[in-house]
Amino acid sequence: MNTLKTIKGRGAQCNPSGRFDKLLNDTIIDFGPGPSPKTKFQNSKAKSIINKVESPDIPGEYSMNPYQGCEHGCTYCYARNTHPYWGFGPGLDFESQIVVKENAAELLRKKLSSASWKVSPIILSGNTDCYQPIEKKLEITREMLEVLWEFRHPVNIITKNALILRDLDILKKMAIHNLVRVTISLNTLDDRLRQKMEPRASSVFARLRTIKHLASEGIPVNVLAAPIIPGLNDHEIMPLVRTVASHGAHDINHIVIRLNGESEDVFRDWLQKTYPNKYDKVMNQITSLHKGKTGSNQFGKRMLGTGTFAESIRDQMRLAKRVYFNEIKKVELDTELFESIKNPQLTLFG
Repeated sequence: MNTLKTIKGRGAQCNPSGRFDKLLNDTIIDFGPGPSPKTKFQNSKAKSIINKVESPDIPGEYSMNPYQGCEHGCTYCYARNTHPYWGFGPGLDFESQIVVKENAAELLRKKLSSASWKVSPIILSGNTDCYQPIEKKLEITREMLEVLWEFRHPVNIITKNALILRDLDILKKMAIHNLVRVTISLNTLDDRLRQKMEPRASSVFARLRTIKHLASEGIPVNVLAAPIIPGLNDHEIMPLVRTVASHGAHDINHIVIRLNGESEDVFRDWLQKTYPNKYDKVMNQITSLHKGKTGSNQFGKRMLGTGTFAESIRDQMRLAKRVYFNEIKKVELDTELFESIKNPQLTLFG
């Protein structure tokens, strides 16, 4: 199969114009060589760190993101649509112009200390990956975990980076008290596809090893097969479920691809350049998931799709889970320890 020349080390192969003027004027930090174009990191003093989750499709009331933009460069990422709000484009800018919320842990501590805060598990992250490559140097996510542990506050972590294993010391303590659940995002066993589709994320092998290691340490770990892309990875559902079950995952769920806003332009351009012979088939099947469109904003349907093909994907996932999971382990995180730590005198009269 012939492919067009692509930008090495990047998912997006174009950079559509952002919708807004550049909003940030902070110092640009250069951390050395990287893929072309070179990645730049921009410090930002955020005003808040915890966001209210408005979507009923997403379990949990709150999320927080220490970074905006993501160097993983996943070609399909829905978060690309948020980058123009920061004054950048949704394509190459999204993965090469990263906003760093340097005061994230400080803001988190302030919020959890507030008398108005009512404990509820927080998603880390809900938008971009909290363990993207720069986290290895900056350790902002680790600082946030330290604050969460100090307050005994429950957290759901979502990542596709094996770097999470660096923080096993904190995660193990939190798991003992039922304060943490990890979701590893993995949608293919084909690392050649992963390299093209998620160029800066951890390899398939590294993610499987991460699942196994977390499970062996008593840390509950689920898998999110997201997104399922017809014509690229939908044929892998059965072997994917079998493999993650054998590595110790408690459960697996899926999301189908949806391309809203500027993310559609980025994905179409990438697909045309990377898999030109599959372009028409893939795009036609994507539109079959969303009533003739490439995406949907309809709650309850936007993540799983509608129609015959979407139902076929759901049937495969249900069958695979019945075959390969002896038991689906559900984990309810503890919300009582937080109150006893924050208000220790209340326990004297409880």
